[in-house]
Amino acid sequence: MAQLIEFPIKAATRAGNALTEPLRSIWPIHSVDDYGRDPHLIGALAPFARLRWDVTVGGDHHLPARTGALLVCNSRRFSLSSVYAALALSEVTGRPVRFVGRPDIAPVGPFMRRLGGLLANPNEVLGALRHHELVVISAEGTSHPRNAGAVPHELVGSAVVAGVPVFPVATMSSTVGRAARVEVGPQVRPRRKRRGPLAEVELAEQVQHHLQRMLDGFGGVQTGVAPIDWLAEG
Repeated sequence: MAQLIEFPIKAATRAGNALTEPLRSIWPIHSVDDYGRDPHLIGALAPFARLRWDVTVGGDHHLPARTGALLVCNSRRFSLSSVYAALALSEVTGRPVRFVGRPDIAPVGPFMRRLGGLLANPNEVLGALRHHELVVISAEGTSHPRNAGAVPHELVGSAVVAGVPVFPVATMSSTVGRAARVEVGPQVRPRRKRRGPLAEVELAEQVQHHLQRMLDGFGGVQTGVAPIDWLAEG
C-alpha cells in the first residue's frame, strides 16, 4: 500500500495557508487598483488619521460625480495638506482621490502609493486624469497658512491636455490641534482660449489667485487653547 510522504516545505506551506486563509477574507491579496491605491489599507489607517486630523469639508458639491478633475490646494510647509485633503474628499465623495508628490524611494514611496500617492510627473498625472480620476496637487509650500504659493503650471498643463476641469481647494490646519478644513471652490475657467504653454501658465496663475481669495476668507489660528476660528464665507 503506497504511503503519502509530505516534504517539510509542502507541510509548512499548508500550515501557513491555514493561518492566512481567515485573513484573506478580510484583506484580499489583490486589493490595490491600477494606480496602486489600496482602499483596505486606507480603511485600516483611517482611525489613526482621525487622531491627527479632524477635517471639516465644504464645497464638495462642485466636484464632478464621475469624470476626472484636477484639484489644487495650498500648502503650508510640513502640513501634509494634500494628503489629508485627498483622504477627506475621498470619504465624502465616495470616490478615490489621489494626491501628487510621493517620493520614488523605498519604503516611503511604495507606502504613499498605497495611500493614493502619485509621482509629481506630468505624464503620470495626465494618465490618471484621462482615466477619470480625481487628483490633488499642491501649490508651492509657504511658511504662512493663509498664503497661496505658486501653482506648478506643468501639472496644470496635464489638466489642459486631458480637457478636465480644475478646482481650487483651500486648506488650513492647526499646528497644535486636530482641527483642519478643506474647502472646494468653483471650477476655475480660463479667461481666454489659448493653445500652447501660455494656456497652462495663465490657468495656474488664475488658480493661485482664486486660492488666495478663498484663504483670505478663512479665519486664522487663535492663540492659547482656543480652536481654529472659521469665519463664514460669503
